[in-house]
Amino acid sequence: MSNRPWRARVAVATLTALLLSGCSGGSPRPTPTPSPAASSAGPSAPAAPPAGDPAGRAAALVATLSDEDLVGQVLMPYAYGDSATKVSAGSAAGNQALAGVDTPADMIAKYRLGGLILVGFSADDPTKGNQETTNVDNPKQVHELTTGLRAAAGRLTAGPAPLLIGTDQEYGVVTRVSDGVTVLPSALAAGAAGDTKLTEAAWRAAGTELAAMGINIDFAPVADVLATRSTVIGSRSYGADPKQAAAQVGGAVRGLQAAGVAATLKHFPGHGHSADDSHQDLPVLTQSAAALQSGAWPPFTAGMDAGAMAVMSGHLDARAIDPGTPATFSHKLLTDVLRGQLGFKGVVITDGMNMPPAKRWAPGEAAVRALNAGNDLILMTPNVGQAYDGLLAALRGGSLPRTRLVEAVTRVLTMKFQLADLPAAQMSTLNIPAHRAAADALAAAAVTVLRGACGKAVRGPVTVTSSGGRDGTRATLTAALTAAGVQVKPSGGTIVHLVGYGDGAKDLSPDAAVTVAMDTPYVLADAKSPTLLATYSSSRASMTALAAVLAGKAQPGGRSPVAVPGLPATTCRT
Repeated sequence: MSNRPWRARVAVATLTALLLSGCSGGSPRPTPTPSPAASSAGPSAPAAPPAGDPAGRAAALVATLSDEDLVGQVLMPYAYGDSATKVSAGSAAGNQALAGVDTPADMIAKYRLGGLILVGFSADDPTKGNQETTNVDNPKQVHELTTGLRAAAGRLTAGPAPLLIGTDQEYGVVTRVSDGVTVLPSALAAGAAGDTKLTEAAWRAAGTELAAMGINIDFAPVADVLATRSTVIGSRSYGADPKQAAAQVGGAVRGLQAAGVAATLKHFPGHGHSADDSHQDLPVLTQSAAALQSGAWPPFTAGMDAGAMAVMSGHLDARAIDPGTPATFSHKLLTDVLRGQLGFKGVVITDGMNMPPAKRWAPGEAAVRALNAGNDLILMTPNVGQAYDGLLAALRGGSLPRTRLVEAVTRVLTMKFQLADLPAAQMSTLNIPAHRAAADALAAAAVTVLRGACGKAVRGPVTVTSSGGRDGTRATLTAALTAAGVQVKPSGGTIVHLVGYGDGAKDLSPDAAVTVAMDTPYVLADAKSPTLLATYSSSRASMTALAAVLAGKAQPGGRSPVAVPGLPATTCRT
């Protein structure tokens, strides 16, 4: 999918929409606003869109939308409950506090929402700070939830354009749906493998399964270059080399969107260039504009050239460009740089507006500021009603130009219609052998030897140990080793020690013959083991690949995509 035709289509849609909204002599002619009685009566029956390309259909639909419809289409909150219409008392209370409604379906109807994000968290998740609830459990439940959400949205005036349903399915430490689906190794593992064809094939498999569950936009891939030892980005990044990371991001975008799921490049202008966590405070990027252009932006431009439909703006203070202003609210970064300099014409989505840097303003004001800066979708507002009312008041009061809102909605609807034209796979495609094979191939290519002989079998029997809380991963590796013909004992064997996300020197084992890093490999600099390996991931595929290497049945061909002090990228000749 070429990015340039996509940019052209959206540009045509935006121009058409502005003409339809009544631009004359450079000044917008206000769209008639429904009377209070009409507004309170709820949305009118959906009109059938005309035949034609997604951009034309979007422009035509925008012209029929009321103020309330327009505002709703730029909101993409989360909701409580694992069903669209039937929720627990606790979930109803959560929805009441968030939006003054009981269920996710009620929220869509009341605020005429353009989308909804499915949320969740796990123990090793660096994003869990803004995951207020969990509404994903297993594929069947997710499919039933998305079906109900889409049915509710279909009754809106904007109903001909399907609801955006998104989630953060990055794989690795940020994986929302993990049971019953094909789980890829982390982005850093793909960076270590260094094969864009493997990355594209794996992401095509993953995208097919997301689409089958009813998810049509993924907040992935992470396009941040890991220029610092950022724990919040870490193995979510494809690596420290901008050019190599760019190639991997392009492959992920092509694979994901070939399966009918919109890809989202995040977090612009580059979260990996600060070690601080935007889930806690406002990270500062001290690099010059030239350094960001050469060191942070190549993966974003590569993703755009691969056709990425969306970019996520980050809560990041790029001092060289707009000091003191989070990029989410920076017209200079989102409009002048991202759209003007880099030429992106797709949908710009905020990072979670329930994160501290965005909560310096009330939800309504924050939403208005984000739209005026150049965002098209407001993600995870901490109060849906306040954001909706604030946008509506700003639109009618003039502080949110109608042309800006129409432009944003047109982009959103264009993406929706483009996605609607792509047939989704069936649930029977989940976790099929072909998909697992794609994940296995990527994981196998990632395994890296940073110290020790290349491909030498470990002397058995083996005892698998790990840092705390990794019993499940230890069991997975034990089973994989046994299947590979390696004897595993509870104690007394050659120790293979696993460390993962958040672990440091204190989590290493001085008795281990082999230490394996299942996240960023920096901790290996402190390990004394004669053999050091990295899988960058604790997925089943990664543990199976590790077992094959330990059994001497596979050659470890990966190269560390980040520099580890005192260690080479690999001891294997490549």
